[in-house]
Amino acid sequence: MTTRAKLTVYSALATALAALCLTPLLTTKGWITHAFLVVAVVAAVGAGLRRTPFYRWTVPAGQLLALALLLLVGFASSAAVFGGLVPGPESVRLLGRTLSQGFHDVRDYAIPAPPSPGLRLILVGSVGLIAVVVDTVAVTYRRSALAGLPLLALYSIGNGLAGDDGNWLWFATAAAGYLVLLFAEGQDRVSRWGRIFRGSERDGEGSGTGTLGRSGQQVGVLALALALLLPVFLPRWDSGLVHRGTGSGTGTAGAVSSLDPLITLTGAIPKPRNVELFSYKSESPAADSTYLRTGSLEVFDGVSWKRGSAATVPFTGTFPAPEGLGSTDLAQQLKAEVRIGPQLDDAWLPMPYPPVGVTLRDNGAWQLDPVTSSLLPAREKAIKGLNYTVTALDVRPTATALRTVPTPPERIRDQYLVVPRDLPPVVRDTALRVTGKAKTGYDKAVALRDWFTGPDFTYDATTRTDSGSDAMKDFLERRRGFCVHFASTMAVMARILGVPARVALGFTPGNTKGNNVYAVTDAMYHAWPELYFEGYGWLRFEPTPTRGVQPDYSDPTSSPATQPTTQPTVEPQASAPVQLPSANPDCDAKLRRTGDCGDRQESAGGAGEESWLLSGKVLTGLASAALVLFLLLTPMVWRARLRRRRLGGGGRRRPGGPGAVPLTDAQVLAAWDELIDSAWDLGIPPDDSRTPRAAARRIAETAELDEGAAAAAGRVALATERVLYARSAEVGEPLAADVRTARNGLRAHAGRRGRIRALLLPASSAQLRWRISEALLTARLAVGSRIARAIGAVTGPVRRLTARRPGRGGRGGSGGNGGNGGTGS
Repeated sequence: MTTRAKLTVYSALATALAALCLTPLLTTKGWITHAFLVVAVVAAVGAGLRRTPFYRWTVPAGQLLALALLLLVGFASSAAVFGGLVPGPESVRLLGRTLSQGFHDVRDYAIPAPPSPGLRLILVGSVGLIAVVVDTVAVTYRRSALAGLPLLALYSIGNGLAGDDGNWLWFATAAAGYLVLLFAEGQDRVSRWGRIFRGSERDGEGSGTGTLGRSGQQVGVLALALALLLPVFLPRWDSGLVHRGTGSGTGTAGAVSSLDPLITLTGAIPKPRNVELFSYKSESPAADSTYLRTGSLEVFDGVSWKRGSAATVPFTGTFPAPEGLGSTDLAQQLKAEVRIGPQLDDAWLPMPYPPVGVTLRDNGAWQLDPVTSSLLPAREKAIKGLNYTVTALDVRPTATALRTVPTPPERIRDQYLVVPRDLPPVVRDTALRVTGKAKTGYDKAVALRDWFTGPDFTYDATTRTDSGSDAMKDFLERRRGFCVHFASTMAVMARILGVPARVALGFTPGNTKGNNVYAVTDAMYHAWPELYFEGYGWLRFEPTPTRGVQPDYSDPTSSPATQPTTQPTVEPQASAPVQLPSANPDCDAKLRRTGDCGDRQESAGGAGEESWLLSGKVLTGLASAALVLFLLLTPMVWRARLRRRRLGGGGRRRPGGPGAVPLTDAQVLAAWDELIDSAWDLGIPPDDSRTPRAAARRIAETAELDEGAAAAAGRVALATERVLYARSAEVGEPLAADVRTARNGLRAHAGRRGRIRALLLPASSAQLRWRISEALLTARLAVGSRIARAIGAVTGPVRRLTARRPGRGGRGGSGGNGGNGGTGS
């Protein structure tokens, strides 16, 4: 492989490794495959253009054109012409709209964001541009050192945006790619100094290239190790590369649009740590069945749920009247004192819904969403350690009243009945089938809830975490998912059936700690649908099996009072008693109500264990350990197998053993190679300019071998010279034993550090790299030869046909000349 080809491959590799730091930015990782394809195509186009006689500046121009075509095909193929194969003007306009939507998504979503087409376009396009810049600088203009700047920019932006999701492994991979690129260019520069500085191919004594190469590699590895280890001992700097903003206290706060509760929810549910986030104290009889709501999402665009409007106002201590609630006489008040712990530092304010009042020590730290009555932080960590008292309404309608509610107003219908046009048909068909016998909106909601909580569905927190149309279709087919899937799917189905719906986010009721105090952990992150009923506003329904608490009004067979009741809402809804382990002190009234005492405790412990096992830090550590182990074992294992094969190990008869036959020439030369490589591993590099006996003498003198080891090395050298120079040579000496004797003497001279280095990182393993390079070169030449033969077979007839035509024309011309001559005479 030529140096330019190596640089092309290594620059593409460096870009791909640096791009890995962007993977935590989206909830899915499929886009990185598209990015790698773009990097490979950009490198291939550059390699092809550099073989043409065009100017060098045409290479990056051609790569940018190829990148644009790839993005058009990948993100705007629906507007292409000729069956979607050729991009047209409409494709360019569609790509522009997708890019514009991506910039809007950057402002609307936190990390990790859903994989919208706009965000994927930005990421893939950015990686492609970096690939063009790196290839141009490192390969086209041969300035590999400057290629570190775009790679550093890519790493810094990705790791800075990822925040806590970024880690040192991304830096290690990006730095490794950059170092490989530098080594390739450095090796090429040194090789141009001339053959005199290289010495032997095995890098013998006095070899300038080998010394410089080893020094450069040591400096590079040392710099990388320091870059990884030094931050561990330095003080932490809390201000990240990209600051989310503090907000001005007026208008929309800077942190409002970036703190997406759905992303927090989908990230926390699959791997809870079971740590207490906050606690609340309430003497209300409904305290153990009250959900702590943080916010709601009103718009579903087919990719994810998001807020309907980012407009907020400064919170002044008062809430607007609950949307759709006709009279507060239909509800009773619920008061709770909430204490936020240190584990919850970025979140919207947890409150029962609908809130009517809250006491905060600093109202300026919060912004109010007047549509959903949610309080959003105006600055970072506004909620950490916060204590506040909230008053909310506990709405208690009857099933009969909900069946007779009037039609929602047009404003509600226009906003909360919208579904994407490209929604999978299975969603609409299933909604109509499940609620076929229901007449009212309430009965349809109950039918959907009963279907989801029935035996056909399974709660599974290990499924895909996105909530788009594809995930919804997969959820209905597999019937496995967690609360986000149940809530989003029921909300969309309710909209299809004409019931306004949205997705609410927050926490299920806490576990009792005694004295009317309840603890809420990260395992209680939850999502549920809220359905609108005119006169009663937004009401909670619970479709997720084995999670949460069903509200009284969702039971159509019950007969609740028409007036607000003061009776506790913790009595079992089922007519038959539920068998529970009464001796379990952790089973509170809420768990007894849901019949989930034993399962809840077991699943919590299992979740914690699974969370530890599958946590990012543990996986990163295991992957790093596996990578280091692989790098350490590869040369060691290869060297050990080579030694065993040379000396006749592995169950084969050793040369010179009992009953041994004369050694073949190959066995003698293998023993000599093993002696030379053993000395190389233990600090004595080979010198191919010496004869075998001179080389053995040099090894014995350098290592100060004792008489027995020196004699053993001499016998191996003498047998090698017989094979190389004698007319007929039969060797029957036990060369394997001589090699082992000489090697033991070399090990004694090398010391402990030398023996460890020879075991873990044998210097002779450089031959493995040479063999791989030779195999690749042979394969490339073989493929090139076959391609040339194939091209010749195809173009040969054409060349022969072309060669005949001028001949016939020449004979015709000759006849014409003769004719003219005859006429002239």
